Amino acid sequence: MRERVVDQARSDAAHSPPAAAGASTECEVSLRVNGSARALRFDSRVTLLDALRDGLGLTGTKKGCDQGACGACTVLLDGRRVLSCLTLAAQCDRREVTTIEGLSRDGVLHRLQEAFVRHDGFQCGYCTPGQIMSAVALLAEGRAGSDEEIREFMSGNLCRCGAYPNIVAAIREVAAGGVE
Repeated sequence: MRERVVDQARSDAAHSPPAAAGASTECEVSLRVNGSARALRFDSRVTLLDALRDGLGLTGTKKGCDQGACGACTVLLDGRRVLSCLTLAAQCDRREVTTIEGLSRDGVLHRLQEAFVRHDGFQCGYCTPGQIMSAVALLAEGRAGSDEEIREFMSGNLCRCGAYPNIVAAIREVAAGGVE
């Protein structure tokens, strides 16, 4: 049976039409990144993560697992959190992307960034951009009613250093509207 499957696969490959010579898989995408209009041209298979890092030089968004398991690449797409390693850049045409670089305004940190610093919500810092972007969305979604709820809705963002209690404290502070 296995031989028949292998033979069929070989036969299918031999009879498949060849890729058109010079066929391009490039696409053009217009998007707003951190409030600025950007036009990009790239292979249609490029992820949003790679377009941001390699195409636009926005390296704050981190490539962790590149499989959607760690959350280090979290950005906001039209205000909603997405894993940029699993999102094709071509899907983002005419949409708004916010990265960690877009949170601060005129050199002033976003209140979540300040809270992360106050509560030592990072150790090595690698996961911090994704943690903060996810926390921004969590607060906008109104999902910070309790520590348990914060932990549940932040569970897609992993921290190898184990700074979870500090991350929860930073989010709780901002959700409460003040400084603890």
